[in-house]
Amino acid sequence: MEINDSTAVTAFGALAQETRLAIYRLLVERGPGGLPAGAIAEALGVPSATISFHLAQLRGAGLITQRRESRSLIYAVDVAAMNGVIAFLTDRCCGGNPEICAPQSKRQADESPQSRRKAV
Repeated sequence: MEINDSTAVTAFGALAQETRLAIYRLLVERGPGGLPAGAIAEALGVPSATISFHLAQLRGAGLITQRRESRSLIYAVDVAAMNGVIAFLTDRCCGGNPEICAPQSKRQADESPQSRRKAV
């Protein structure tokens, strides 16, 4: 999924709220199987009406999907969208050099004397 500046801003805006970020984390951890809205509300201790509002925001940003299973609506992370946002950050914010955006611990490991000896 290609992300442009506008869709990136929408995605970041959707995630820039504590409850939505918690929902998104939960759905990422759950994987493609997803969870029904009621289970999300229960896991986070948030009223169902509030969860519905936040799920709609995440869906509107294209970060999650919704499918019907019997009488339940199941929400799951859209992995392609998540990878698109990560690629956007790497491509546009790291100057096309993903190694400069690696977590500090990974950069330190890559720069350690042991890893340099292995590379030789």
